[in-house]
Amino acid sequence: MISEWPKLRPATNADCRLVADLVYSVLAEYHLQPDPECTDADLRDIEQSYFHRGGVFYVLEGQDGSIIGSYGLYPMQPGTCELRKMYLRRDYRGKGHGKRLLEDALASARKLGFQRITLETASVLKEAIRLYESYGFRPYQPDHLSCRCDQALLLDLTTANQ
Repeated sequence: MISEWPKLRPATNADCRLVADLVYSVLAEYHLQPDPECTDADLRDIEQSYFHRGGVFYVLEGQDGSIIGSYGLYPMQPGTCELRKMYLRRDYRGKGHGKRLLEDALASARKLGFQRITLETASVLKEAIRLYESYGFRPYQPDHLSCRCDQALLLDLTTANQ
C-alpha cells in the first residue's frame, strides 16, 4: 500500500504562517533575503493572491501537519502564469518531492488553460534550476526581476512534453 503522506493539497489562509516559515527558512539556507513587503507579500493572503486571481497554491503536508513544500501559479497576462513559491524543506529534498510538486504545477497550469509558465530564481538554487531545465524551462529576459533573483526561466506548455 502506498502511503498518502506527504499529502499535496490546496492551501488556505490558515496555512499562511506555516508557508511563510517554510519559504523564509529555505531562503535563509541559501543566504537569500525574505521580502515580506513586496516579493513575499502574496503569503499574507494566499486565497486572494492566487485563487481569487484564477491561480492555485498547493502545499505538501507532512503526516504531523507540517508544511514541507509548496508551489503557486500566479496568473500574469492572458495565457501566462508565474510559478511562485516552489520550496521544499531540506530533509525532503532528493526524494522525488520536488519533481512531484513541479509535475503537479505543470498539470495544474495546463488544466487552467495557461500556455506559458515563467519563473524567477537565484543562481544559488542550483538543484531547483536543474529540475526546471530538465522539464524544458529555458532562460529568457523579463522586463525586470525581483530583488533576490538573478535569472528568469520560461516554459512553453504548447510544445513541452506532457
